[in-house]
Amino acid sequence: MNDTATAGGASGASLLPDTTDAFTIAHLAVLAVFALLVIAAIVWGARLKARRKAAERHIASHNEEVIAAAPEATPPPPPAPPRPAPAPVQAPAVARRVEDAPVHAPAEPLVEDAADPLADEPIAAAAPLDAAPAIEAASAPAPSPTPAPAPAGDSPAEAPVSTLKGLGPKLTARLAELGITTVGQVAALSDDDAARLDAQLGPFAGRITRDRWIEQARFLAAGDKAGFEAVFGRL
Repeated sequence: MNDTATAGGASGASLLPDTTDAFTIAHLAVLAVFALLVIAAIVWGARLKARRKAAERHIASHNEEVIAAAPEATPPPPPAPPRPAPAPVQAPAVARRVEDAPVHAPAEPLVEDAADPLADEPIAAAAPLDAAPAIEAASAPAPSPTPAPAPAGDSPAEAPVSTLKGLGPKLTARLAELGITTVGQVAALSDDDAARLDAQLGPFAGRITRDRWIEQARFLAAGDKAGFEAVFGRL
């Protein structure tokens, strides 16, 4: 009987190491999976950081080129004064004098010699003068030449400021009131100019920095559409 109890106790004790080993292996497997996830997250974050730094270097490399190529911001030209109406052309006084002059009737032929063959021929009456065509030609004003339209600019810097992302109709109208109408004018702004412009935007203050207008404008003014879309998305 003692031998049987001893054998049962030995078999129960032999089961404990197997259960402990199974738990240990499961814990190690969980730790290994967690370590793999951490390593994958670190690699992914490093790749994202490298891409962001590459984009920043790309932007910085274009800044100097765009600043040199962009035209300086100039105030809009003043509106042209209205053209005066053409003065009416007066008919020359000669035409009026011709109208007022009486037309004399032709004198009757004098019969001096019956033998003269020219005495029987009547003298033709003088035709009345018609001054109306001369007056009409003088009173008609000459047509004024129509000015040719100015050719549209082909430079990318002349694109409208509404091309920038984040600019709605109200903000575009406010910039036009301040003299900013083209992408090239925004690209040429210095830090001080941008701060002064931002202070005049009223409820739209802070949009220059938040929407990165100057960076957008410098890409577009240089004609670098691919670089713009790589950073800010499709136009």
